[in-house]
Amino acid sequence: MRALLVLSLSLVSALHGQNVAITPEGPDLKVEIGGQLFTRYATTGSQRPHLYPVIGPSGAPLTRTYPIENKEDHPHHSSLWFAHGSVNGTDFWLDGEKSGTIKHTGFSEVKAAGSTGSFVARSQWVKPNGSEVLTDERHITITALPENARQIDFEIKLIAGAEDVTFEDTKEGSMAIRVAPCLSIKEGKGRIITSTGKEDKKVWGKKAEWVCYYGADPKGEPVTITMMDHPSNLRHPTTWHVRDYGLFASNPFGVHDFEKSDDKTKGNHTIKAGSSLTQKYRILLQKGDPNPVALNAAFQAFAKP
Repeated sequence: MRALLVLSLSLVSALHGQNVAITPEGPDLKVEIGGQLFTRYATTGSQRPHLYPVIGPSGAPLTRTYPIENKEDHPHHSSLWFAHGSVNGTDFWLDGEKSGTIKHTGFSEVKAAGSTGSFVARSQWVKPNGSEVLTDERHITITALPENARQIDFEIKLIAGAEDVTFEDTKEGSMAIRVAPCLSIKEGKGRIITSTGKEDKKVWGKKAEWVCYYGADPKGEPVTITMMDHPSNLRHPTTWHVRDYGLFASNPFGVHDFEKSDDKTKGNHTIKAGSSLTQKYRILLQKGDPNPVALNAAFQAFAKP
């Protein structure tokens, strides 16, 4: 019976010698590749669900250890997460008593097929007074690729209930990563490049199909972290909130900030009551330096219906 229970909880698949396993761990889900921790879908430790840690091809963590393990700057930067700075007037980006909370409400469809493990996670976005603003449904797929590369597909369906939901125009959002300090430009020797050829600090507020943060990981091995914005997403190609200190976010709503427009509602998007908005992202973790030609090909594969 114990063996059957373990098999039912740990879903394993294999390709190119890499195994993907997804196992319940308290209120969270643990994801392993080749028997080693890759990430956890964490439902505690922050005011929003997040993936932490995120382990790269060499076995080193690619997102910073704080604020999950200790508190320093930007404590709301929770490794890899989705949130937004103003939704019906409530801030779900920052932490604190005046900010909203994205509460995990359950997992389903935990499964594996081939080299891939996947699950569905649901959340409720609530104001400080406890009232609901919206709900979401996240389809997250982890794929073990050749040469120890890893792929995260993050699809989120934002669902309005009985009232309209407006994602308001602010740069503080939305699909986000905070890279390890050694990968940042400010603290390490990291670099940034986009699908349009923009580099480093010139990336902020610009449109692109993908953005790649790259450099030496904590073991000194070259690595790339690439986030792709699916063509079906709102206002594709999206604008990017990417900073030299390591914040790395796709944000289709921050139009007035990025374009320096006087119209502070220019980027607003309203989801009508009973309707939804679905956003799809792919995150590739690969060893070596970025190859724009290969990344463009990878984006085209992602973009196919």
